[in-house]
Order: sequence, then structure tokens, then C-alpha cells
Amino acid sequence: MRDVIPRRVATLAGAGIVLLVVPFIGLMMRIPWTRVLTDVGGSGTALRLSLAVSVLATLVALALGVPLGWTLARGPIRGKGLIRAIVLLPIVLPPVVAGAALLAALGRRGFVGSAIDDVFSVTFPFTTAGAVIAATFVALPFVTLIAEAGFRASDVRLEEMAATLGAGTWRRFRRIALPQAAPALAAGAALGWARALGEFGATITFAGNLEGRTQTLPLAIFFELQRDPEAAFSLSLVLVAVSAAVLTAARRTWLR
Repeated sequence: MRDVIPRRVATLAGAGIVLLVVPFIGLMMRIPWTRVLTDVGGSGTALRLSLAVSVLATLVALALGVPLGWTLARGPIRGKGLIRAIVLLPIVLPPVVAGAALLAALGRRGFVGSAIDDVFSVTFPFTTAGAVIAATFVALPFVTLIAEAGFRASDVRLEEMAATLGAGTWRRFRRIALPQAAPALAAGAALGWARALGEFGATITFAGNLEGRTQTLPLAIFFELQRDPEAAFSLSLVLVAVSAAVLTAARRTWLR
């Protein structure tokens, strides 16, 4: 027997769908379709920078998040709850607070940033590297949590059998754990990349809004809203289309 949705529940669910859909309908109605290509082409520098920053951030997030996800899923360590809470923190923090925290730690007067500046004469705020760090900071939790879920869902018995045959820890991780978790890792990479591509608050706070260096597409959209709203709507279409495509691909990968 199929469950029947109560009328009040259905009404509230419908209202929730309307609340989510209406803004996108409004955006589509305001987009100047005759000049979309012109507007997007005019912001080519910001688009290219966004792609470069988001790809680099995703690669760093994968390099750090996959081992961290495996550690949370399988590692015999104490304090996993605390580590998981730390991983979740960038998701619930306001992006501006995340940027302020990065600035306090990695800025020229930060306890880490000042040491790096003194030793290597390298500064991160208001640079492209700073934009990559900000994007990585917000993308890493998505990669880590989905990687953890993927490793938890994999068959531990295969690794145990490989161990009895003499396979070391690294070989079991590389040859058995990673292939089993590959769909989850792909989904995590896709969601992390989408999050990095759309990052705004941490980037503008930590890296600034320097055209050609730190002005990613979300920052360009924000400032176009003040100067040319129609162009901002056109650029918003790019992020909406990319996000929808990434979510669709991630869902299919996860289901596989």
C-alpha cells in the first residue's frame, strides 16, 4: 500500500518547492537573452580565473580530503567526533567569517602568514594563491565527508582478505579501497568543484577583488549588479547552468 501524503504536508512541501523555484524563474525572466554571449565574453577574464581557481582548489581538496575521509572512516584514532566537527565547521560558518579567519591566520600579521612571509617572502592575501586557499577551505569539507561515506560503504572484507595474502596497508588502500570508493570520490570532487566555483564571501574577505588576479565570476556578478544588472543576470546564468550540470553528474555517479 502506497503512503498517502497528508494534505497539509503536501501544501507545505509545495510551498517549499515554490520558494526554491520562483527565484530561478525570476532570474530567467530578467536575463537579456540577446546579449548573453556578449556579456559572458566581456567577463572572460573572471570566468577563466574562476575555472583555474576552482580546479586547483578541487585538486588540493582531493589530495587532502580523500586521506582525511579514509581516516575518519577507518583510522583507529581517538577524537573522530572532534575532527569531524572541525571538518563540518566551514560549511556552517558564514563565508565572511571564514575569510576573516583565513586572514587572521594567513595574513601578513597572522601567526602562520607572518612566519611564511619572514622565511619565504610569500604573502597570500590579495593574490591568486589566496583565492585558491579560500576556495579550498570551503570545498574541502564536501570532499572529505563524501569520501568518508564512500569508504564506509566499501566492503572491508576484501581488504581483510588482501591483508591475509600479504598486501600492505598502502597497497590495500590504493588497489582496493580507492577503486571501491571511486564513485563517491567523483561525486565529492564534483560537489567540491561546484562549491569552489561559486565561492564569494571568503574570497572577497581574504583575497580581495582585484581584476585579473582575484576577481572570480561570483565577485564579478556582485559588482556588475551595481553597475549593469542585466550583465549580472547573464553571468548568473553561467553559474546556474554549471551548478545544475555538476549536480546531475554527481547524482548519476553516486548512483552508479
